[in-house]
Amino acid sequence: MNKHFLYTFAIGLTLTTALSAQEFSRFTGDIGGGFTQPVGNTGRNLDEGWNVQGGFGMNFSPYVGAKIDLAVNSFGMSSFALNSVGAPDGHVHVFSATLDPIVHLNPKGHFDMYLIGGGGLYHWYQDFTQPTVATVTGFNPFFGFFPVTVPANQVLGSYSVNKPGIDAGAGVALGTRFHGKIFAEARYNRVFFSNGHADFIPVSFGFRW
Repeated sequence: MNKHFLYTFAIGLTLTTALSAQEFSRFTGDIGGGFTQPVGNTGRNLDEGWNVQGGFGMNFSPYVGAKIDLAVNSFGMSSFALNSVGAPDGHVHVFSATLDPIVHLNPKGHFDMYLIGGGGLYHWYQDFTQPTVATVTGFNPFFGFFPVTVPANQVLGSYSVNKPGIDAGAGVALGTRFHGKIFAEARYNRVFFSNGHADFIPVSFGFRW
């Protein structure tokens, strides 16, 4: 009788462990986009921009995982920054690749809150431009090929550099227990330069599976 009980208990424990392991996916990925708000001194020099981002990684348990996140944040330069250098227009584009641990507070529910943060490499690219016109070749079945003048931007100067940075934030996710979820998150990013730092907060909306 004792042996039968032990066998039954062992089988039950094995099945319970197997079922628990199936309650979450080992691999995760997401894609999204939204708006990006520069903050602090960065907000004086950059206007509000936009972002697109995607990530992939692994869940070590239903509560803890890690992702590699790729993102692009793009901004226009403020009138303050443009007037200080005497340029008509300008833009900043930041590409980032970061490693971010993630902690889920309610991963098995329809509503999940999570914390995320880490760091990595940021590629900063900025340019100053002015409006101009360009001549391109147009085509019409009746008139054939002909020159057309269109609006364009002339690059007056550009600069790019790779720098380290960190990010930290939180988000919420809505969905089912076993399938993908719609998420909304905000993350504080800081890029370190030799003479200071740049700070911005992307607010992203997307889908995670």
